[in-house]
Amino acid sequence: MPLGEAYCCGGCAFVSRLIRDEGLSDYYQIKDAVTAPADGVLLPAGDFAWLTVSASAAEAKAAAGRAAELELAVQGVSCAACVWLIDRLYRRQPGAGDIEVSAESGRMRLRWKAGEFDAAAFARELHRYGYSAGPAGEAEEGEGESRALARKTGLSAALAMNAMLFALPAYFGMAADFAYARLFETLALGFATLTLLGGGGYFITRAVRSLREGVPHLDLPIALGIVGAYLGSVYGWFTGNPECQYFDFVSAFITLMLAGRWAQVVAVERNRRRLLREQPAAARLAVWRADDWTLAAPESLRTGERFQVKSAAMVPVGARLESREAEFSLAWITGEAEPRRFMAGQGVPAGASLAGGGTVELTATQDWEGSLLAELLRPVERAPERARLIERVVKAYLVGIIGAAMAAGIWWGWKTGDLGATGEVVISILVVSCPCALGLAFPLAEEIATVRLRRAGVFIRAGDLWARLNRVRSVVFDKTGTLTGDTPALRNPEALDSLSSDARAALLALVRENPHPVARALLEVVLVRGWSDTLAGEVTEEIGRGVRVGSWMLGRPEDGSGQTVLSWSGQVAARFMFSEKARADAKVEVDLLRRRGLELAILSGDQQAKVTALAGELGLPVNRAYGELSPREKAGWLDANAGETAFMLGDGANDSLAFDHALCRGTPAVHRGVLATKADVYYLGRGIAGVRALLEANDARRSTQTALLIFMIAYNLAAVGLAATGHMNPLFAAVLMPLSSLATLAIVWIGLRRVR
Repeated sequence: MPLGEAYCCGGCAFVSRLIRDEGLSDYYQIKDAVTAPADGVLLPAGDFAWLTVSASAAEAKAAAGRAAELELAVQGVSCAACVWLIDRLYRRQPGAGDIEVSAESGRMRLRWKAGEFDAAAFARELHRYGYSAGPAGEAEEGEGESRALARKTGLSAALAMNAMLFALPAYFGMAADFAYARLFETLALGFATLTLLGGGGYFITRAVRSLREGVPHLDLPIALGIVGAYLGSVYGWFTGNPECQYFDFVSAFITLMLAGRWAQVVAVERNRRRLLREQPAAARLAVWRADDWTLAAPESLRTGERFQVKSAAMVPVGARLESREAEFSLAWITGEAEPRRFMAGQGVPAGASLAGGGTVELTATQDWEGSLLAELLRPVERAPERARLIERVVKAYLVGIIGAAMAAGIWWGWKTGDLGATGEVVISILVVSCPCALGLAFPLAEEIATVRLRRAGVFIRAGDLWARLNRVRSVVFDKTGTLTGDTPALRNPEALDSLSSDARAALLALVRENPHPVARALLEVVLVRGWSDTLAGEVTEEIGRGVRVGSWMLGRPEDGSGQTVLSWSGQVAARFMFSEKARADAKVEVDLLRRRGLELAILSGDQQAKVTALAGELGLPVNRAYGELSPREKAGWLDANAGETAFMLGDGANDSLAFDHALCRGTPAVHRGVLATKADVYYLGRGIAGVRALLEANDARRSTQTALLIFMIAYNLAAVGLAATGHMNPLFAAVLMPLSSLATLAIVWIGLRRVR
């Protein structure tokens, strides 16, 4: 984002300035219009000891004279500009060789000269620009549906072009007695047959499966059109009637249907991959086993085992604190923004994160499987939402078209006794009847709405979300991190402007790697101001008082004022006042959601007084604002009140159980990873406007699909009526049907222009 414009966070402002200062401004000529916020730069860089070990192992495996190689996950990559920037940053590192970065998979492969490259230093450099390196983990098993569809579409397109090539002579007046006429017809038959087997089988197989399950599927009318057109063409080939042969149409129709389905599937897969690659990799922790500290997965913890947690890391299971004292944030579990102080011997709940610096030791008091965090993060399987309107329309369409074809066939056979003429009428009905509004235009409407939302920073993960949105009657918000920021707001930023250069350097040193919410709030404001000089020295923490570097200290005074004070040798240099603040657009967006007739509620684990105050600020009824709720109580409230019609918005582990009981689930916190496997949709930025954007896009999608249904009914009544009365032959039907497809595409384009 260019300087001078508003930034969504201090991280974006800092990275923007850093990119320009380092001569990397070409990034802004390449990047997409919407990218993920760089607020991850406000968090501590973390410990990259694991990366040093992995890099050493890679160097040991490298053959003599060969470059070492290592594959890593990289989080925060959103477009080609990110790939370009990471490539430039890597090539600046001593000993760096080649690098391959995939924006699709969120992975990078490094090659370097053994003994000359510092992998941990490169990871820390990436963090400065808002990217996070992590273990590559397991590769995805199997092949995505979109890849298989892409191959089928490409194959069908090649075969369709050949079928059309041998059909062209007939269109240009080739006589039936021409020497090569039968050969051309046979070749067109062959290519159409291959297209049916290679591409059309996708729809036919799904249609047959739906019939076995007793549920009409969207692919059923498509399969019916394909098979009917193909069989009619084969009949024309056997009888030597060129006017009944439209193999080129069969091939082109299959290709068009596959292309539309591929576009729909690839959009959902791309959104899902993007969200998953934004999630932090599961961090290993040090566990005391076999008389030594060993890195192990949190899921392997057992009762009685001692383990270590580092700054900003999460406690995976309920545990007893062994260190003298420490401060932990419970924001992800209870929604409390203010960290709590724990003394040695006290129990620390699963999901708490270390708010101070350094490392603390704990003893597990439960296994991973029995912990609350494991329960909160456990995925819940849900059956996909059925598109009931589509099912009803499909049933009516099938009954109507098949009934009309049978009735017309019986009537014409009785009247004329001519099997050829009767076949022409039946085939014309089956071909001219257009399932395109259902098979192509409906999915295309959803795809265009999805793409336009993506440009606005709203990303859909669940393929059945559109169907569920139609039943949303209420929106339920978590408070901290959703309606408010996850850090407090500095009320007197002018206090920073009066600081001396030494005080500024000390303050930056004290907050730069400090995960405490107050420190993160100060760091954000400091980064916006462009401060870069840092006071040298070790930063130490005094539990309950604050952090110190040299003679400088940042912490809370003993007067109980609740302020945060920066002092030098006991002399106050600045006082900072903080308060919880609603997101900038929260009140406006809440008002607009209420005007849509939606019921709104707040479910929070934070103190009731804070929740009530926020509800008053946003104009929500106090009796719809609930505080001090446990994760299970949130889920219970949804079950009792609005679960079947609720759109739940949350960002922490304490919202996970409520997500399981809500109709739709959304999250703004893509960098946290707690709700990665459960969110149906996520949105970028620091507001909640993405919720309304999604609902308005659904309005446009529904109205467009209604217009498509009206057009489909009118078209089929007219076209099938002409065919049934003998005023249309199969060739004219084959020409008219694609024209109706173009009309449905125009309806989609016009109907979704208002999605912004």
